[in-house]
Amino acid sequence: MILLSLGSNLPSKFGDSKKTLLKCYEFFNNNDIKTLKKSSFYESIAIPNKSDPKFINSVISIETKFSPEELIKYILNVEENFDRKRAQINAPRTCDIDIVDFNGKVINIFNKNISLEIPHPRLEQRSFVLYPIREIDKNWKSPLSGKNIDQLIENLDIETKKNITII
Repeated sequence: MILLSLGSNLPSKFGDSKKTLLKCYEFFNNNDIKTLKKSSFYESIAIPNKSDPKFINSVISIETKFSPEELIKYILNVEENFDRKRAQINAPRTCDIDIVDFNGKVINIFNKNISLEIPHPRLEQRSFVLYPIREIDKNWKSPLSGKNIDQLIENLDIETKKNITII
């Protein structure tokens, strides 16, 4: 299973964060990629700067013949379509897409052309990714620790659990 996490906390040329993500879904239904499932939208506080606008997040499962490297290049192009800026780490953004799981593999590629870490190293602490994953696949296990989704959510701290809502 290939899982992508999509997030936004700034409006784009397509509208507010929710409209932006709805438009973003369209880029994952074509000859190269097919969306299999979509989670609901979840709203959460921005991390690490809680004073930034709240994020809207969703997770989709996809099917593709792309390699991880080809998929990340495609994702970066999609983010460009939404005028994603990378001036500062953790800054508010119109569109943020991460590969959360690529068929259960842990992938680390760092070279002059690409920097790719799948899954994200802080995946297991991110309620805004874990809750949508559970909605898509109640049996999912983290490629990092092998823990199932319910264990990961149970291990989240109370504050993290309180700061997310399904919308």
